[in-house]
Order: sequence, then structure tokens, then C-alpha cells
Amino acid sequence: MKALVKKEAKVGLWLEEVEKPKPLENEVLIKVKNASICGTDVHIYQWDDWAKKTVPVPLTIGHEFMGEVVEVGSQVRCIKVGERVSVEGRIGCNNCRNCLRGLKNLCVSMVGIGVHRNGGFADFVAVPEENVFVLDPSISDEVASILDPFGNAVHTALAFDLVGEDVWVVGAGPIGMMACAIAKHVGAKSIVVSDLHDYRLELAKKMGATHVVNVNEHSLEDVMKEAKIKVGFDVALESAGNGQALNSIFKYMIRGGKAALLGITKGPVKTDWNEIVMKGLEVKGISGRIIFETWYKGASMLQAGMDISKVITHRFKKEEYEKAFEVIESGQCGKVVINWG
Repeated sequence: MKALVKKEAKVGLWLEEVEKPKPLENEVLIKVKNASICGTDVHIYQWDDWAKKTVPVPLTIGHEFMGEVVEVGSQVRCIKVGERVSVEGRIGCNNCRNCLRGLKNLCVSMVGIGVHRNGGFADFVAVPEENVFVLDPSISDEVASILDPFGNAVHTALAFDLVGEDVWVVGAGPIGMMACAIAKHVGAKSIVVSDLHDYRLELAKKMGATHVVNVNEHSLEDVMKEAKIKVGFDVALESAGNGQALNSIFKYMIRGGKAALLGITKGPVKTDWNEIVMKGLEVKGISGRIIFETWYKGASMLQAGMDISKVITHRFKKEEYEKAFEVIESGQCGKVVINWG
């Protein structure tokens, strides 16, 4: 079968012929239809320091994908051949304290599909039954391929009550854009999005933002006045992973405000904790998805009519994967989907 492989420990990826996997007794085999590219895949493509320390070579990458179950192992009980499914990319050990209390996303021995073991940028992939999410017919194949990052947006946006609140989305990447759609869906009063890329800010408007600001060109304070935010934001949803942006969050929050932080910075960030303490801010770190709670909540919102399809801006065939990564590196895109046929 064809698979996109990190074949060598250097920059690049290779579309290779590899052996088709056979599912273990607790696994299902999925014929992949659509996959989407994550920032993690870009790190692996670029072979940065994180990738060098984390990813074994060779490895088939990809953890955002959907497809059809074509084979099940002997111990599989619930998933059936022929079902359309998406996949949770984090595999818990099922033995540590966090796994046993329902927090598999915080497993101390977590294994990542497409990061530590072969992933879904392939014609077929084998995954544990417990990581499979059966899709409602109303969810399209393309949207189903981005349910993994959508789950991150759901976890971030629903960390705090947004009803009637002034919400600041920090970072207009795909997750920030989807957080806009969620905030609008659940009844936020205003949704201000900040970023450095005009292309993505325009897309954020289509995803539900009431106001956008390129902080390199315009003042956040002016946009706050325009949005009639007199004191500060009630809730901040951060996915930029930028140290300067992170510190600005605490400056522009109301007393008693709440901040959900998803973005990963490149290194340590110096923070004025006195501002957090004196304002009585509530700060919550967001790690992945709550398995499977945020999947159910996200799917339910989609079935109720919320539309996140506009976040998908580019589509490529698997043979065009290099063009797909070039588009992502340009920053002029939302989510990029690869059709695996």
C-alpha cells in the first residue's frame, strides 16, 4: 500500500510502498478516505528538535483522518465492518491513575498515532478499537477528517461558560477559527480574534468572529472600544503558542476573568504572576481532547447545525503532498485535507 513515511532522519517525507498492516485482536483496520495535516506533521516534515527527540524512523505519519472499517480483530466487540469512523490519536495505557479516572488525554505513558506508531497518512491503518469514533451520517468525510483538531477547539472553548461573555480568541489558526464557531454556537456576546495574518483573520470572520485585529497593524484597545468592551475580556481562548501574546492575555482580562491555554510556546515564557493573582484570574491548561467527552459534544454541535467546513481551504491528492505542506508553511490557509481515495 501507499503511505507517507518519515523514511530518513532529515527534512522531508516520502510517499512509499509499505506493507499493509494486519490488525491485532483488539484492533480494527481502516481504509483511509481523507486525512488532514496538523502542525505536528509539519514539525516532523521539518525535522526540528522536537521531532528528532520524539519520532522513530522510519514511521508512517498522520493522526487526523477518517475512513471505513474493513476488518476487525477477534476481540473487537462494538465496531463493525463497513462503519464510517474517525480516530482519537492518543492511545492511553489504561493502567495509570489518569487513565483509570477517565483522563486518558493525560496518560503518563501516552502513545501517539502517527507520532510514536504508524499513522493514518496511508491507504490502510490499524488502530485499537477503543480509539475509534463512529460517525453520524450527517458529518461529511472532509469534516470527519478534522475531528481531532476540532476536539482540541471544543476542549478549549468549553473549558468555561461562554454564554453572554466577551470572548478573546488569541490566534487565528485552524483551532482558533473553530473555537470561534463554537463560541458563536453557544451564545458568546462578542468574539474578538487577534493574529498576525490577514488571510486567517478574514477566514475567522467567516467562522463566527464579530471583530478581528492584526496586532502588528492595529490596536487591540481600539477594537475593544468598537466591540463595546469597557473593562476587559471575560474569557480568553489561546492557541497561538506565542509568549508575547500569552502575557498580553492577562493584561486585557477583567478581574475574575478566565483563560484556557492550548498553544505550545517554543521555550519558557516569563510571566507576571502578580497580575494573575491580583486579578483573581482562572487559568487552565488544555491538553488534547477529553476522550471521548469532547468528541461527543463536538459531534452533537455539528449535528445541531454548527458549520466548521469553511475552515477547510485546500484539498490535495496524496501524490501532491509536497504542495500541501508548502501551502501550510506559507500560512495562507486554514485546514489542508489530503484525499487518499
